[in-house]
Amino acid sequence: MIQIQNISKWYGSFQVLTDCTTSIQKGEVVVVCGPSGSGKSTLIKTVNALEPIQKGDIVVNGTSITDPKTDLPKLRSHVGMVFQHFELFPHLSVTENLTIAQVKVLGRSQDDAIARGLKMLDRVGLSAHKDKFPGQLSGGQQQRVAIARALSMDPIVMLFDEPTSALDPEMVGEVLDVMVKLAQEGMTMMVVTHEMGFAKKVSHRVIFMDAGKIVEDCRKDEFFGNPEARSPRAKDFLSKILSH
Repeated sequence: MIQIQNISKWYGSFQVLTDCTTSIQKGEVVVVCGPSGSGKSTLIKTVNALEPIQKGDIVVNGTSITDPKTDLPKLRSHVGMVFQHFELFPHLSVTENLTIAQVKVLGRSQDDAIARGLKMLDRVGLSAHKDKFPGQLSGGQQQRVAIARALSMDPIVMLFDEPTSALDPEMVGEVLDVMVKLAQEGMTMMVVTHEMGFAKKVSHRVIFMDAGKIVEDCRKDEFFGNPEARSPRAKDFLSKILSH
C-alpha cells in the first residue's frame, strides 16, 4: 500500500530525514515511535506530500508522489490524515466539517455527503453532537470528529500524527478505542504515537526513529519482547518507557 524508498529531506542545510526505507502492506498497522525531534512526524507527512522530499520516492497504492504527473490533491483525498491538533474548521458545525471536503474534493452531492458523514460520526460514537461546533466539544470528541471526517473520504490508508498528544489523559482512551476498532476492521494505518500500550495491542510492526533515520523496523513482538536485541538507542528508549 505504501512504499517508502530511500527518502531524504532537508530544511536548508539541516537534514531531517536520511535514507528512510520501509513498506506498509494493505491492512497492516505500523506504529512509528522514537524521541522528540527524531523525524517521525516529518516522515508521516511525506507520505501524502504535505512535506516534500528532496531524494528518493514514495509510492502510495501504485502512485508515485514525486511523479510530476501525479494529481496530489486527488491522492491526498484517498489518504486520511489525523493531526495532533484536530484541524477542524471552528466556524463550521460538526456536520459541515464532515461534508465540506466530500462535496468540494470528491464531488459528492450534499445529501450523499451528509449521509456518509453522519454514518462515520455514528461510528465514532458522536451522532448526538452533529449540530454542535468544535468549540463546544471536548478535545477527545474533536479528535474523534477529525477521525470521522477522514473516514468520510473513503480512505485507502489512514495516517495519524500523534493523535492523542494534545489531549487530557482522560480523553486519550476514547480516541485510542476508535483507532483500535479501525485497526481490527483491517484499515491500513501508519501511526506516530507515544502510546506504547496501543502499539503493543494492535500494531503489526514498530518503526523506531532517531535523528532522522529508521533505526528499527520489526514486528511488535520482537520490538517489545526482545529489547536486548535492539539497537542501543531503542533499548534506552524502551527502558525509559517500559519501566513505568
